[in-house]
Amino acid sequence: MSLSLAEKIESMLFVASQPFSARQLAKLMKSDEDAVRGALAELEKKYEAEGGLSLLRRGADVALATKAEAGPMIGAFLKEQVRGELTRPQLETLTIIAYRGPVTKAELELVRGVNCSLIVRNLLMRGLIEEHQDPVMHTEVYEPSFEFLRHLGVTSVVELPQYGELHQHPDIEAVLQSTEAHA
Repeated sequence: MSLSLAEKIESMLFVASQPFSARQLAKLMKSDEDAVRGALAELEKKYEAEGGLSLLRRGADVALATKAEAGPMIGAFLKEQVRGELTRPQLETLTIIAYRGPVTKAELELVRGVNCSLIVRNLLMRGLIEEHQDPVMHTEVYEPSFEFLRHLGVTSVVELPQYGELHQHPDIEAVLQSTEAHA
C-alpha cells in the first residue's frame, strides 16, 4: 500500500516538533510546492469535517494540532504527565542528553534505537531540557536545562557521576561515526 501525498504530509506533521513551510514539505516529500499546497488543503478540509485534529497556519508555516474543543481534556492529561514520575524511556533520554548534550534528535534516536519525539516534547514541557538551534548543523539540539542542574544540585553537567568517562564513550562514538560514514 502506497501513501498519498496528503497522508505522507500528515504523518510528517504528526511526528514533527516544529512547523513546516510548503517549500520544506515539498523538499522532504520530493514533490512540487503546488502539489503540497493541494495536499494541505485536502488535509484541512478533512480535519474540518471530522476528527480531533486541525491544521494550524501561521504565515507560510503549517503544523498539526488538536482541536481547541479538546483543550481542557488534553490540558488535564498533560498536567498529570508533567507532574508524574519520569518513565524509564524518559530517564534514558534525559541521561543521554545530560551526558552527550548538546545532542540532536537524530543522534538521540540512533543511540536509543527508537523515535524520541514525544519523550523530548515531554522533557521540554517539564523544563528539564532546552532546545537551541545549532548554527553549524542548522538543526535543533537539546541540552540539560538550568532547572535540571538545580534539581540535581550540581552547577554543571561535568559534576555528574562518571561524566568524563561517559561523555565520549567509545561505544556511542562508534555508533554515531558509523552512521555518519553511511550518510
